[in-house]
Amino acid sequence: MTVESTAARKTTRRSSGTKRTASASPSTTKKTSTRAAAGATEPEFVQLLTPEGERVQHPDYDIDLSAEELRGLYRDMVLTRRFDSEATSLQRQGELGLWASLLGQEAAQIGSGRALRDDDYVFPTYREHGVAWCRGVDPTNLLGMFRGVNNGGWDPNSNNFHLYTIVLGSQTLHATGYAMGIAKDGADSAVLAYFGDGASSQGDVNESFVFSAVYNAPVVFFCQNNQWAISEPIEKQTRVPLYQRARGFGFPGVRVDGNDVLACLAVTRSALERARRGEGPTLIEAFTYRMAAHTTSDDPTRYRRDAEREAWEAKDPILRLRAYLENEGHADAAFFEELEAESEALGKNVREVVRAMPVPEHMAMFDNVYADGHALVDEERAQFAAYQASFADGEAE
Repeated sequence: MTVESTAARKTTRRSSGTKRTASASPSTTKKTSTRAAAGATEPEFVQLLTPEGERVQHPDYDIDLSAEELRGLYRDMVLTRRFDSEATSLQRQGELGLWASLLGQEAAQIGSGRALRDDDYVFPTYREHGVAWCRGVDPTNLLGMFRGVNNGGWDPNSNNFHLYTIVLGSQTLHATGYAMGIAKDGADSAVLAYFGDGASSQGDVNESFVFSAVYNAPVVFFCQNNQWAISEPIEKQTRVPLYQRARGFGFPGVRVDGNDVLACLAVTRSALERARRGEGPTLIEAFTYRMAAHTTSDDPTRYRRDAEREAWEAKDPILRLRAYLENEGHADAAFFEELEAESEALGKNVREVVRAMPVPEHMAMFDNVYADGHALVDEERAQFAAYQASFADGEAE
């Protein structure tokens, strides 16, 4: 299997974007004179690397990375994508109960994840596999949770990476409270909270904006706007660009090209430094795209067109960085070959570890719901046990 998706290997081309993208309201982000001419059809955002792999400058956000650091970002994205594709395959083969793919969002996650210091704390949702990679969490621990054999699989305090949160938006309140505690303790670390465009409509997220602003909490809210809240498009969720919502709560917001790993790194690093200086929260909207289904239980062909995905494939975050590396002579054929081999080894290891995991006990889902038991849970347990017993040998095939 190749390190890039089959779709991503299509010839990179300039795209005018989807109708929704073209009609999006312009942001207040300063426009750089070096932006590509086609940028007029895109929403305004911070961009340092065009879809064609051309390096551009920005007056407020710029970054100077060595060739080794650039190769490191590329490696992170490639291996994260390989892990993600392997997880999707394992779910299709019945090894996992569910999987939420990050395909297309690698730059947003790796760029923001590599902006963190070791003493910063992360509160993810359930799709931040790339951020988990950056924080040193064993990828197979993520799969154990989706297989149903553990409740997270890692100690959050070992990596300053909280357990995945399935309930939409609740982690932003946890992040805000943690950040308020950091400020009271006098520490100079910061908190990074992830959520999606759909979760931005949740009350919990808006409450966290209120508290973080009032208490000047050192927290950065990182919204991955992947254009779809399951089957609900972004234009049906908001009347203004998401990053502009921060203004109403009293703190800055910025929109970044979520498929540009360099821009995501630069913008997130700046926001975290601002938080550490005691200047309060920032909202970052990473304008990206979910190229796969919402989860493996979703069928995106029922609500979005192939042409939309194809337009975004032309902006693939991995292909654009590879083009830059090759054009600038920062990586040679040997580097890509070695990475391909590493990718294959990662995929093989993930498969072996997952298949060696125990088969989840069906009835275990009813345990530890309530400390002292509950009549409704007891009723549901009995119903499910009867259902299981209805199959041959007492097991569902």
